[in-house]
Amino acid sequence: MTLIVNGETKEFDNSSTLQDIITNLQIENKVMAAAVNMNIVKKDDWKNFIPKDNDKIELLQFVGGG
Repeated sequence: MTLIVNGETKEFDNSSTLQDIITNLQIENKVMAAAVNMNIVKKDDWKNFIPKDNDKIELLQFVGGG
């Protein structure tokens, strides 16, 4: 399936869960929040949430600054 992840078009297996996608991108230790089509998906639901073709996924990380 085709997904838009943080503005970039990427291809994933049709059965990929949100957790699979985050793991595949090797950013599991950085992602603090995920939104699909502007809707927050709780971290506890990532392992069961399967996006649909052409969904827009935003993977957010918190960055300190000052």
